Amino acid sequence: MITRIDLRGRVLSRRELLEELPRAEVDVEHAAEAVAPIIAGVRARGAAELRDLAERFDGVRPRHLRVPAEAVAAALDRLDPLVRAALEETIVRVRRVHAAQRPQDFAVEVAPGATVRQRWLPVRRVGLYVPGGLAVYPSSVVMNVVAAQEAGVGSLVVTSPPQKDEGGLPDPVVVATCALLGVDEVYAVGGAQAVAMLAYGAAGSQEEDGATLCEPVDVVTGPGNVYVAAAKRLVRGVVGIDAEAGPTEIAILADGTADATHVAADLVSQAEHDPLAASVLVTTSVELAGAVEAKLAARVEATRHRERVTTALAGSQSAIVLVDDLEAGLEVVNAYGAEHLEIQTEGASALADRVTSAGAIFVGPWSPVSLGDYMAGSNHVLPTGGCAHFASGLGVHSFVRAVQVVEYDADALRAVADRIVALADAEGLPAHGEAVQARF
Repeated sequence: MITRIDLRGRVLSRRELLEELPRAEVDVEHAAEAVAPIIAGVRARGAAELRDLAERFDGVRPRHLRVPAEAVAAALDRLDPLVRAALEETIVRVRRVHAAQRPQDFAVEVAPGATVRQRWLPVRRVGLYVPGGLAVYPSSVVMNVVAAQEAGVGSLVVTSPPQKDEGGLPDPVVVATCALLGVDEVYAVGGAQAVAMLAYGAAGSQEEDGATLCEPVDVVTGPGNVYVAAAKRLVRGVVGIDAEAGPTEIAILADGTADATHVAADLVSQAEHDPLAASVLVTTSVELAGAVEAKLAARVEATRHRERVTTALAGSQSAIVLVDDLEAGLEVVNAYGAEHLEIQTEGASALADRVTSAGAIFVGPWSPVSLGDYMAGSNHVLPTGGCAHFASGLGVHSFVRAVQVVEYDADALRAVADRIVALADAEGLPAHGEAVQARF
């Protein structure tokens, strides 16, 4: 069901190691070719194109692209009380963590009369995409909206695919979660066309939507399939994006002390997201590897999304990787740079402090990735495909900009004027120096 890769007794360079490790293959370039006409169509035709695309891709032609206020309120009224309580607790925990992320302004007196201040400013308006294909993600609404709210963003819009069974409205739990968070601008638009609407805005039909359906945003965030990722790539530069999110990943670094039942359950939990989801176990223990394989066979047979999970675990993106020791295991997981990394070993906390590449790290047997997906307080929108080597997960920082404020008085500028002129002349830009000299 799942491949074994044996790295024991081998000394590999980083390049060789990366070639050995499993990874999902996602062709964003090819998807971008299909997405470009969609984006052009939304820019040109607005609401009419969005309805045509919904009919084509979602099997329903929404009457209301913007979800009516009464439908938002009704979705909250219909929400299962247990689900509501869980969402409310998630919101509290995620808000508590993200409030602590707010960066602080500072001021530095470089010299007498010379001050540089830095201010952190939220972007004006944010568009948050919530998928609605193989699964629905009210938890992603929480992760995106709370981070933006704690950053101080004044205008938030959520968009999610229309559902045929809901009369062309998004999933009701997604809509209800928006209501819980105080977001009243919600759209029944999915896929690449949603990204285009957010980036460029969309004109509405006068009789159904009013003159303007959706105003452009400054940042687009949220996970999605390869077409959503391609659309985000194409609009990057027009708007900011969080990342080109790929299929989800879990890597587990485990030794012989790990519980095979826990490990197998956690591998399956990520595999149920998508047939391209990656489930990787890195272990020093052949015995654990065998036990996990046996547990996987039984667990997969019993799971609800058996076909999807089987495809993911058997794919080239998933594997059990055998290593000589935990030092070698640490080198492997740092090279892999997983979206989610669990450490189930002796001394797990100390090992976690030595991880240099992971979207989020889950330490010990009682911190499964599922906890982070919902209730830990951390954000579950995380870098995939090795992007953890250079990128962070979603947070307050995703929605703020640093603006430096420079204030010198006459004496402070005079003190460095000759040096500015010298550097300007050295760069062949004498007018720069003359702009300083003109003041004296």
